[in-house]
Amino acid sequence: MTTSFINMAYSQNNPTKLTSQPSEINQTAGHDQLGEFAPKFAELNDDVLFGEVWSRTDKLALRDRSIVTVTALVSSGIIDSSLTYHLMEAKKNGVTRTEIAEILTQVAFYAGWPKAWGAFRQAKEVWADASDETDARQKFQQEMIFPIGEPNTAYAQYFIGNSYLYPVSKEQVPVTNVTFEPRCRNNWHIHHASTGGGQMLVGVAGRGWYQEEGKPAQEILPGTVIHIPANVKHWHGAAKDSWFSHLAFEVKGENTSNEWLDPVSDEEYDKLR
Repeated sequence: MTTSFINMAYSQNNPTKLTSQPSEINQTAGHDQLGEFAPKFAELNDDVLFGEVWSRTDKLALRDRSIVTVTALVSSGIIDSSLTYHLMEAKKNGVTRTEIAEILTQVAFYAGWPKAWGAFRQAKEVWADASDETDARQKFQQEMIFPIGEPNTAYAQYFIGNSYLYPVSKEQVPVTNVTFEPRCRNNWHIHHASTGGGQMLVGVAGRGWYQEEGKPAQEILPGTVIHIPANVKHWHGAAKDSWFSHLAFEVKGENTSNEWLDPVSDEEYDKLR
């Protein structure tokens, strides 16, 4: 096989612009529902509360603002559609199923058990589609600036476990953020080239491994740089107990191709500490 999963990432219709928190929150509920009846209240709700206060993401992240707001609403006994909305926003802003359960458990002891029960009923519906895997993936996303991206389904046959790709840039130097779930690793493979070629990895988040044939495995942490020469047999992936992401820089060369080889066996992998 002489195709490359890095090249595949750029053939997908994924945006190359990094996702980040918006500089301004666009809220129109006040104007839509109360604009004619209470225009000043609508202005304060949409333009001040959301347009100014919620938009101060350089002072406090949206995720943290969601946690504060949900806590305040539950403590005040407001367990209606307002709480439902803010629970949905909290989920969108990165609060995981595990975290909201822990938040509401903490709130119960200070705000009251019945209030927490009411909030839990709503939270269970909002996070109904969340699984242990999505919860862990969402939590890992909070650790890094680059998006995890889409499942690497096209090349799943060359990976043990689930991996994800996000094309950071395809201009000048192709760069992809590659994410591995715990224990996920790619097969032994070789980046062939007659001149130039090879690959460079930069650790982004979590903990992983890189190994060349005949050499000890190297641990990859955030900021670790790995230079992979052309025509060298190697593999890389996540540690047993950690999600892992690295940037993959494709080095230009002549007559380049990627050859996929045998999987890294559990016996080989489990020797790593």
